[in-house]
Amino acid sequence: MLSKIKTLGLLGIKGFSLVVEADVNNGLPKFDIVGLPDTAIKESKERIRSAIKNSCLKFPMLKLTINLAPADLKKEGPIYDLPIAVALLVCTGEIKNEKIGEYTFIGELSLDGTTRKVNGVLPLLISARSLGHKTVFIPEGNANEASFIDGITVYPVKSLMELVAHLNGSELIEPIKHREFETIQNEIANSNDFCYVKGQKAAKRAMEVAAAGGHNIMMIGPPGAGKTMLARCIPSILPTMTFDEALEVTKIHSVAGILDAKEGIVWQRPFRSPHHTTTAVALTGGGVRAKPGEISLAHNGVLFLDELPEYNRKTLETLRQPLEDGVITVSRLHSSVDYPAQFMLVTSMNPCPCGNYGSKTRECRCTASQIHKYLDKLSGPLMDRIDLHVEVDGVSYDELTAKTATEEPSLAIRERVNKARARQIERFKGTKTKCNAKMTTNQVMQFCKLDTESENLLKEAFTAFNLSARAHNRILKVARTIADLDGEQDIKFEHLAEAIGYRTLDKKYWI
Repeated sequence: MLSKIKTLGLLGIKGFSLVVEADVNNGLPKFDIVGLPDTAIKESKERIRSAIKNSCLKFPMLKLTINLAPADLKKEGPIYDLPIAVALLVCTGEIKNEKIGEYTFIGELSLDGTTRKVNGVLPLLISARSLGHKTVFIPEGNANEASFIDGITVYPVKSLMELVAHLNGSELIEPIKHREFETIQNEIANSNDFCYVKGQKAAKRAMEVAAAGGHNIMMIGPPGAGKTMLARCIPSILPTMTFDEALEVTKIHSVAGILDAKEGIVWQRPFRSPHHTTTAVALTGGGVRAKPGEISLAHNGVLFLDELPEYNRKTLETLRQPLEDGVITVSRLHSSVDYPAQFMLVTSMNPCPCGNYGSKTRECRCTASQIHKYLDKLSGPLMDRIDLHVEVDGVSYDELTAKTATEEPSLAIRERVNKARARQIERFKGTKTKCNAKMTTNQVMQFCKLDTESENLLKEAFTAFNLSARAHNRILKVARTIADLDGEQDIKFEHLAEAIGYRTLDKKYWI
């Protein structure tokens, strides 16, 4: 007997339709799976055999052939356990349902017949909806992330026995109720609120500008100045994620297997901080299954690289392309996958090996050659892609212990950031650009026009700092963001002057 069951495969964060074909014929007992299965699928034979028997269902002791069609696509992972088991049970008559060909099945089985949570269900369901699948059965452990997808009926399955009872009409499963995404303010932990950062007014202002325009930022200062704390506070002032942004982030985290099953969706903007010993593959993504790396896991959020010169230079150079394009292509033997990588790069570093160069309170012990050798670990092209450079010096004892001074909380800063982002959304309506940092060359020419006085100032800075064309455009983008924070339609002289001020480290350190 022959049966055909619909399922889905996953390539990157996009799903594609598959059909599980089961053929049960007389002959010596044998169980074959064909159609380019990986090791996890080949091993599913024993899981499926035990799951069916332990569910008190009949397993055919005949010649069994399973084909995963189309046969020229590589199939990976244990998500085909459930559709294969259903296909076999249809052949043996354990499942009798005339509409079985209209349903789609995804899931892994345990030996006792219960289902197990699988990775990538959210992108699979989104793809299923666009591909015309109407009814999908998934493991109960994936129910929360599936509840945010409307326009498709999804059933949570606890066990194979429960699924058979539902399909035969003896005991029905309730479909997952759709949950509406409500925009909520991120809960700001005490340690990650700007109100607890003493002093550092210039650094806080730079952080606000960076968050408002989605700009990359570097902090340079001695150890203990508060660079890491400032970086960890940035998510608290970033604009609240929209539903579409949350879905994009959740898809990536679901594929990577790090999605919180209880939440079902990523509510807060990601903050990723890989160690300086991380490899290029861990940063960009890859491996046997071409999984997303740190830059994709930071999509729509922050990628924080602490002590930047300590990272391998070749690893850092892999950031150049995704910083420009907002996407990373991971090419491996069996597949080539595109992952989104629209992240805000936040970095920190010491100005010299001992960390005290330029400090007002500490003496530097490094020679000029040691400082140049330390800074040469970072390439000019990478530095060009960082919009703001800000010096962070240590705070005095009086600033640190002051009880009368009240620092501005993150929520107040976020309100200004949200207003600036709203102006940018209106400005770029109908385009793919979301913020000032991602403006194209044409958009820079259109929205970053300067008066004669400002043009002369930019020309002087360009010549004095020996800036590149990329740095020139990035100064204009930052000036545009500062104007948006002030609610101004045009870029004024003071806006441009402040933007140039965030590039003075080019002159101090890199020339």
